[in-house]
Amino acid sequence: MKLARLTIATATLLSLGSVLTASPARSDAGHGDHGGHTPAEVPHSDGGHGDGAHGHHTPLEVSADQPVPRVSLAIAADPIGGWNLQITTENWRFAPERVNTSSLSTEGHAHLYIDGEKVTRIYSEWYYLPSLPPGEHTLTVSLNANGHEALTYQGQPIEASVVVTVPAR
Repeated sequence: MKLARLTIATATLLSLGSVLTASPARSDAGHGDHGGHTPAEVPHSDGGHGDGAHGHHTPLEVSADQPVPRVSLAIAADPIGGWNLQITTENWRFAPERVNTSSLSTEGHAHLYIDGEKVTRIYSEWYYLPSLPPGEHTLTVSLNANGHEALTYQGQPIEASVVVTVPAR
């Protein structure tokens, strides 16, 4: 069973034998789409933008007259290996069937960043990370509209972060 120290911001922990601590964490967003690879495995042949034509995503500001979407994270070491990430949202829903269509601030998909590098898009509330290399890693999940715009409110990204410290083996 893995032992890890998790540091949380806007997140809930599911403890499956992990050592947990809490303090603020945030990661600046990167811009690659690397198909679920961890940072040590990420191919960098796409110039860091692997999201095709989308590259740098413009923000989509949530209007002050509507409920503000929220996101929170829960992470747990999987008993067999890897990590299970749960993404909970309010005032927003996953809409994988509408990706690359007109954007609404109430639906879309999430982007997962590990240590500031975009790793993948996420289309539902659960995501399995097969591994993380030893060390401290910031996982950030941002909410994005169907057209890939990053959702913001009052100029701030709508995202949640968690720091995972994986011990050396």
